[in-house]
Order: sequence, then structure tokens, then C-alpha cells
Amino acid sequence: MSVKPYIIVAEDEDALSTLLQYNLEKEGYEVGVATDGDEALMMINERQPDLLVCDWMMPKVSGIEVTRRLRAQTETRNLPIVMLTARSEETDRIRGLDTGADDYVIKPFSMVELVARIRAVLRRIRPGLSEDRVIFGEIVIDRLSHRVQRSGRDVHLGPTEYKLLDYLMQHPKRVFSREQLLDAVWGNDVYVEARTVDVHIGRLRKALNGDSDYDPIRTVRSAGYSLDMQG
Repeated sequence: MSVKPYIIVAEDEDALSTLLQYNLEKEGYEVGVATDGDEALMMINERQPDLLVCDWMMPKVSGIEVTRRLRAQTETRNLPIVMLTARSEETDRIRGLDTGADDYVIKPFSMVELVARIRAVLRRIRPGLSEDRVIFGEIVIDRLSHRVQRSGRDVHLGPTEYKLLDYLMQHPKRVFSREQLLDAVWGNDVYVEARTVDVHIGRLRKALNGDSDYDPIRTVRSAGYSLDMQG
């Protein structure tokens, strides 16, 4: 029932991007593929991933420039980025890291090494994506037992409400539109009206809050919803 971490692979070599997609999906990630820097930036703007795997040398916009642009924007400043490159010189590695990449993997590399590097970056930057127990404020999700608690009280959720809460807890304080939540929780291939999100958010609030608890789900007018525990 938990939401798969979403990774975008930006790589212009078809054989390598296919191999990356296959291996990352086998490891339990949801994967989107971009063939150049422009497409990667467009995909990230439509739906921000949990991590970007980005080739240094790409047509139209290079991986270095993609990283620079993402780091310059508030919305993507903290997006984890793993850079792939054939450049092995120390000065190149330093340049890649200085630009804002969180890790730097030199081609050729083993898939085992790359997956391990991705896990390490997610564990360091977004621990909620790599742990079986996710905590935000007084809310705890145990992914092994699919059990949710708030202040020690069991919270009984349906499968969709569980997915919504899990996704919001992976990205605390970030505002998501209804369309972004539909894509993340229901998937791109399922047609569901945007107002359905409101219904399930209402059910999640009712189960999570009880009668007197502070409501951690903030409605942002004309924008969407955010998980923002205070106090």
C-alpha cells in the first residue's frame, strides 16, 4: 500500500536508459525516463521526483545545466541528484559536486553500485523513503505492519487514505495540487476526477484528527494540500 519512490532518469543513450529503468523498477522504484535536459526539466516541472539520475553530457541542456537550474529554484533546491558521467578527472568530479549534485557516478559502473548510491542518497536526504518507520511530529507510519498511530492512538485508514498520508509524510510542508496527488497516489493511467482527492483528504482528516486534535493537513487556497504539523 505504500507509495513507491519516484525517480526520473535523464539519459540520452537508449540502451543505458532502458537498463537503468529496468533495474530501478526491479528494486521497487517508479521510474520516468527523459532523453535530454529539456525533457527532464519539463517532467520535473509536471511532477517532482524523489530523486533525479542525470547524465552529464546530454543534448539541448547538459546535466550540469539541469542541476544548476534546479538548484536555483526554491521548489527544486533540495531535490536529490545523482550525476552520471564518463568524466573521471578530479576537477570534473569537483565541478559536478560544486554545481549541486549529491553524488557522482563514473561510467562504466555496475547497477549494484548505482542502486546502493541511490539508496544512500535517499537515506541521507529523505530518510522517510528508505525506512520502514516514518515519523512526522506525533504521526508514525509503520510500513511493515501498515499501521498508523498519532500520539500513541491507532489510526485506521483505508488503502487510499494510507497512500495519501504516506506520500504527504515523505514530503512534509510541501504543497501539492490535486492533480499532483492524483498522479502520485492513483497513477497516471487511472482516470479520477480531481474532486475525488478532496473526498479522501476529508476521510483522512476525520480518521487522523479525532475530535480535538490539531489538523496537520493544511488546505492552501487555489493550490492544494500540505502536511504541516505545528506545535
